[in-house]
Amino acid sequence: MFRALRLDETDGRITASIAEVDDNALPEGDVTVAVDYSTLNYKDGMIVNGLGKLVRTYPHIPGIDLAGTVEESSNPRFKPGDKVLLTGWHVGERHWGGYAERARVKAEWLTPIPEGMSTFDAMAVGTAGFTAMLAILALEEHGLRTDSGDVLVTGASGGVGSVAIAILANCGYRPVALTGRTSEADYLTGLGAVEIVARESFLEGDPRPLEAERWAGSVDAVGGAVLSRVLSQLRYGCSVAAVGLAGGPKLETTVMPFLLRGVNLLGIDSVQCPAERREKAWARIARDLPMDKLRAMTHTAPLGDVPRLANAILKGEVRGRMVIDVRA
Repeated sequence: MFRALRLDETDGRITASIAEVDDNALPEGDVTVAVDYSTLNYKDGMIVNGLGKLVRTYPHIPGIDLAGTVEESSNPRFKPGDKVLLTGWHVGERHWGGYAERARVKAEWLTPIPEGMSTFDAMAVGTAGFTAMLAILALEEHGLRTDSGDVLVTGASGGVGSVAIAILANCGYRPVALTGRTSEADYLTGLGAVEIVARESFLEGDPRPLEAERWAGSVDAVGGAVLSRVLSQLRYGCSVAAVGLAGGPKLETTVMPFLLRGVNLLGIDSVQCPAERREKAWARIARDLPMDKLRAMTHTAPLGDVPRLANAILKGEVRGRMVIDVRA
C-alpha cells in the first residue's frame, strides 16, 4: 500500500482526497519509483479542478512531475538506487502521476538527475523551470546573445517566469519582468530582473500591428493580449518563445511583425520533448541556475495541501515554485 492524492468523479464532479492505494493498482511500466517530491504547476491546478478534459479516466492520481529513487527496474537503463526525475509524457494526465509515494512508469520517460542536484532541487525546477530552459535554448538558437538587449519575461512571478529570470540574469542577459503583481518587485529584482513593467501599463492603449521596437527576445508564459503586444514590440529579426496560456489561448495579431520585421514566434512543448534535448536542458539548468536563487523562490507543502494550492495557482496566487512533499 502507498499514500496518494486520488481524484474521483461522481456525476461529473471531481473530488480530491488522500487515499491508501494498493501496489497492484499501479499502471503498467518497467520502472517503479519511490517518489520523494512532486511539484505544483498550472496544469496541475487544471487537472485537480477537473478543467480542460485533461483526464478521461477515474479514479486517477495526478501530478505531472516526480522525483525519487528507483525501487525496481526491468530496463537496463536504470537500476535500484538510481535518482531520477520525470516531467511530461502526459504523466498525471493519461498515466498516474507524482502525487503519490510510489509510481510505475516507462523507462523512456525518466531522466537521470544531474550530478550535484537532489530530488528536491529537481522538483524545485520541475516542469516550469524545465520549460523556461527550453524557451531560453530556443531563443539562443534563433540568435539571442548577451549583448542583444532587453529580454521580456511575462508572468514573471510565476514558476516559469521566476526560473527564466534567474537563468537569464546568471548567463549575462538583461531580463525585464512583466507582472500583474508589482508588489513582487523586490522578489523579481532579487532574481535578477533589471526592470519591472506593470502588466496594466504594458497593455494600455489600443493595440497596433507594429509598435516601437523594444525587445531582443521574450519568454511568454501568458499568451492572449500580452503575447499579441509582445509580437508588435519585438525588434527586427528577434523572437518570442511561447510557453503558456495563463492569459487565455486566443491570439489576435496580424502578419505585419512577421513580414516587416522578420520576427519569430517559437512554440515550446515540454511534454513530448525528446530525451536528448531533455538531457541538454537539464545539464544547462544544473550549470546556469543558481541554487541559492532556486531555493529562495521555492516553497514546500504537504500532499494534503494540493487541492487548496491547485485553486490558488489558477488565480495567480502562487509565487515562484511550489514543491510537494508527498511523504508529509
